[in-house]
Amino acid sequence: MNSQFEPLNTLLQQQQAQLDALLLLLRQELAALASRDIEALNTLTLEKQQTLTEIQSTDASIAANEWLQAAREESWFKQQISQLEDSLASCKQQNDVNQITLEQSQLTLQRLKTELLSARGKSGLTYTNKGKPTVDNIGRGIKA
Repeated sequence: MNSQFEPLNTLLQQQQAQLDALLLLLRQELAALASRDIEALNTLTLEKQQTLTEIQSTDASIAANEWLQAAREESWFKQQISQLEDSLASCKQQNDVNQITLEQSQLTLQRLKTELLSARGKSGLTYTNKGKPTVDNIGRGIKA
């Protein structure tokens, strides 16, 4: 690798470190989802947003680098891009796992809510126009 490519190489290494940090945050997010730690989830969400902004900024710097076109033909560049793509794929896969976990958690909470509502007012359990369960207390005081 020529010294002219050093700034570009530094940017690529920086982006690799950012993707590694994002993957770590995503794994921590999964643990927070599993333990239902809301405070940790809020903190991790802010950190993820900051890391994604940094990744986007680094990506723009790489795209604007004057040696990018010449570096595309170099074997070291292709190898680093391959590593970056692997890291990005790992981040996407972990994000998909987190999404499924979150959706399952929401379904579990919805079922629990439905059970609690039905136990509280079996005769008054109805559904809204969106299909959500609700307890209707109308008519309890009416005697005919």
